[in-house]
Amino acid sequence: MDTGLTGRKAIICASSRGLGRACAEALAAEGCDVVINGRTQETVASTAGEIRSAFPEVMVSEVACDVATPEGQAALLSACPNPDILVNNAGGPPPGDFRDWDRDDWIKALDTNMLTAIMLIKATVDGMIERRFGRIINITSAAVKAPIPILGLSNGARAGLTGFCAGLSRETVAHNVTINGLLPGPFNTDRLKQTMTKRGQPGESFEDTMKREALGNPAKRFGDPVEFGAACAFLASANAGFITGQNLVLDGGSFRGTL
Repeated sequence: MDTGLTGRKAIICASSRGLGRACAEALAAEGCDVVINGRTQETVASTAGEIRSAFPEVMVSEVACDVATPEGQAALLSACPNPDILVNNAGGPPPGDFRDWDRDDWIKALDTNMLTAIMLIKATVDGMIERRFGRIINITSAAVKAPIPILGLSNGARAGLTGFCAGLSRETVAHNVTINGLLPGPFNTDRLKQTMTKRGQPGESFEDTMKREALGNPAKRFGDPVEFGAACAFLASANAGFITGQNLVLDGGSFRGTL
């Protein structure tokens, strides 16, 4: 399949590791110039170097910053003022009981997981409309479809972003600018492994915890980040212009709903 991505430009937020990196690699593999982002300079530089080596035909830029800050957003847009593709991504807020959270906790969650994406969309969507091509992909969480009680901060902020984009996506699609969400379930990433350290049963090794949790998924395994990147590349492609306002759950079948 010709994705039509050769020569396109993409900003991929939080892409030095995990699912963001998988998206950057998948887009680079399709000939897309990519901007790699993360908070740690060494990690960003290492990831950018590896992608350059794997895909020497594309341009790889690196921006070490916190994308949830105005300064970080400005740095990304300076590196790529007119992206064809924007992949919004940011780490989730901590779990807990909503009774323990104050207003500052909520504002931080909203800034990171809702408003950052909206600000980047605001900065880029009109240019996409003018050029008659744009793909905005928000990496959120399967919890948008099936909320997890201890992740209330994430549930609220990500659902807010999803609702905002549901409306905007119907306005932009006539200009070949689509907006969709990718909702990951359990993927084999460093973040998942950190989570698994808290799910071990008495006397259980980390490896056994991983196996037990994986078998609890209908697919009997965790997702491979490569699969997630491939889904991102398809939604970014020229072939996905009739898909907008949708939220694709990638969770091995964990979400039990019909729709």
